[in-house]
Amino acid sequence: MAASPILPMAAHVALCALLYVALTVARAPAVWGLGRRGDGSNPFAALEPRIGANLSNQFEWPLFFHVACVLLLLQGATGPLVIGLAWVFVAGRVLHSAVQVFTGNVRLRGLVFTVNFLAVLALWALLLLP
Repeated sequence: MAASPILPMAAHVALCALLYVALTVARAPAVWGLGRRGDGSNPFAALEPRIGANLSNQFEWPLFFHVACVLLLLQGATGPLVIGLAWVFVAGRVLHSAVQVFTGNVRLRGLVFTVNFLAVLALWALLLLP
């Protein structure tokens, strides 16, 4: 399993699970009253929509990452380049999540997304090369 994109794929799944947990915690004051401030407000009100938006993003472009990885696995193409690109993608998704959730820096978010975008395009290019 060390020489396959399964680990990076699992890491992305773990990131999604972490985002679901974060979203649940961020919504807890509003939904269950857990963690409300003394005035009844939600201390995570500013983060909740950012976490939700980021979680939605995990099911857009990353879909092409997972499909490419599965197809590469089926072809037996699991060399260092594939594994490296898969980890670049995952690292980029983690950075993208951090930037989107904790900052309003759209320029930086776009730059980080470009890394993810190019890693997935490269995986697809490897699929299409003879």
